[in-house]
Amino acid sequence: METHGTHATHKPHGAHGTPATPGTLVLAGTPIGDVTDAPPRLSAELETADVIAAEDTRRLRRLTQALGVRTRGRIVSYFEGNESARTPELVDALVDGARVLLVTDAGMPSVSDPGYRLVAAAVERDIRVTAVPGPSAVLTALALSGLPVDRFCFEGFLPRKAGERLGRLREAAAERRTLVYFEAPHRLDDTLAAMAEVFGADRRAAVCRELTKTYEEVRRGGLGELADWAAQGVRGEITVVVEGAPEPDPGELDAEELVRRVRDREEAGERRKEAIASVAAETGVPKREVFDAVVAAKNAARAAGTSPSAGKGLS
Repeated sequence: METHGTHATHKPHGAHGTPATPGTLVLAGTPIGDVTDAPPRLSAELETADVIAAEDTRRLRRLTQALGVRTRGRIVSYFEGNESARTPELVDALVDGARVLLVTDAGMPSVSDPGYRLVAAAVERDIRVTAVPGPSAVLTALALSGLPVDRFCFEGFLPRKAGERLGRLREAAAERRTLVYFEAPHRLDDTLAAMAEVFGADRRAAVCRELTKTYEEVRRGGLGELADWAAQGVRGEITVVVEGAPEPDPGELDAEELVRRVRDREEAGERRKEAIASVAAETGVPKREVFDAVVAAKNAARAAGTSPSAGKGLS
């Protein structure tokens, strides 16, 4: 295991060479921009940890210098490329009684960052897992967006491939909770354009850029308007917050609308039976009525000699 800094601290062992108690895994939130946002406990944990697993050891070094902290524990890299291989080593250290501190480049570990595998492995071994709460791009963007915050869901990064991205967005098209996404700046315009296509150009959203940093910016507007703005080029760390779908108007839920919703879900990859159940759940219309509307549309299309509007092959 690669090391930096001072030598590792060894925990006392019991009579048979086993530690008296297992160690503790500490997930520590780090600043997403302004280093003065670091919680006081972060400095204390950095100073006392036996092992520090860092997504980028160079960024960790800059952070400790900014905080005026001297680490005494072993420092190891823990990033996407070595997460699977390094997790067993860190679990062994925890079993041996070490206090392992996990930090990522910014924000909370395991939230679209390395950490989930280690947490799951530690829990499986009944090792204590705790956290140093810290800054969160998700919650900061949500609070600044001006959109409803009482109910929301975090969607992380969308797929890079256009088809997969559209499919994921279609899955969320009827979601009534506020949606939060991460996105790379060079893909932002394509993502906002896809959102405008699926959610509607007028659906409200906010693009939060460089949160807590010198050039922090929150751009609010409809998805179509934001897509046009992003096409000019955007830099920095990006979080996108999108308004949830409006409550359906019962007057709009005629048979044609129900069939359209089923078709959209089928095109997104759902099987027909699942699509019918999903549309029934999101609209409050009994499943049987949705099914009947799809069958009627298929029969009407067949009688007219055209393709069924709700998809293929309903038996």
